Amino acid sequence: MSIDASNDSRASRAPHDEELTEQEREGQRKARRAQRNTTLGWWVLTVVVAVWCLFPVASILATSFKTPGDLSNGQFLPTEWSGVNYSEILVGDSRELFLTALWNSIGISVIATAIAVVLATLCAYAIARLDFPGKRVVLTVSLMVSMFPVISLVTPLFNMWRTLGLYDTWPGLIIPYLSLTLPISIWTLTAFFQQIPWELEQAAQVDGATPLQAFRKAIVPLALPGVFTTAIIAFFIAWNDFVYGISLTSTEAARPVPAALAFFSGASQFESPTGAISAAAIIVTIPIVLLVMFFQKQIVAGLTSGAVKG
Repeated sequence: MSIDASNDSRASRAPHDEELTEQEREGQRKARRAQRNTTLGWWVLTVVVAVWCLFPVASILATSFKTPGDLSNGQFLPTEWSGVNYSEILVGDSRELFLTALWNSIGISVIATAIAVVLATLCAYAIARLDFPGKRVVLTVSLMVSMFPVISLVTPLFNMWRTLGLYDTWPGLIIPYLSLTLPISIWTLTAFFQQIPWELEQAAQVDGATPLQAFRKAIVPLALPGVFTTAIIAFFIAWNDFVYGISLTSTEAARPVPAALAFFSGASQFESPTGAISAAAIIVTIPIVLLVMFFQKQIVAGLTSGAVKG
């Protein structure tokens, strides 16, 4: 009697189990379709954003290969590809203006980045490791300074720099660039130092290392991805500056490339220097692209290590 009841119970549950299995399969199919639609949507959004961001670059690249006669024909691509604009800024009449400005940009940006990274490393380490009153205020002020409008500082700096003899000099641009690069470097590096375990430094000191040796040999090597990422960001900020470069220089002695582009002129007063400016913009962009291509692994590693609290 009990065996018959058990068989009847299994027989009654069998259709129900098959029904649940079919529902689960249908749910899995719906989940896969939803996942495919989501993936497709993200791909479409990525392509749209990429086109939106790269279209101006493609336009400038196409313009840099146009002849003066093609600049006003309204076509996106040049009717005849020509390197006359690159010849103009590399070996032509605009050679001295552009190459001098390019050297100024490289030298000033590298020096400003190096100083900012060294100072920010020491400051961020102190904020992350030491307990002193007002360290949150330091971080808040550094963030506020980085967001302060640059244009409001130009006039006071212009008058001060002329009095001190810093106008139209490399130091006259390096010092203001620190106001752009140093705050964001401090803010970024503080997050990296906070991820490094305090026990590593204590262990180095137990082994006989001084605080400076523990910092230099135990902490800095672990923070190198963050330091490298911060240096790249600081270099980008200094390299792209226009307001300080145009306002605190008057000759080619210290004028960087973004400011020098405003002084390009055509072959005559009736000719626009659009092609030469486009060619110069492409050449100036190449170092940034090369930095990202060669060091993208380090940049990603630095951003990732600073984004996760371990």
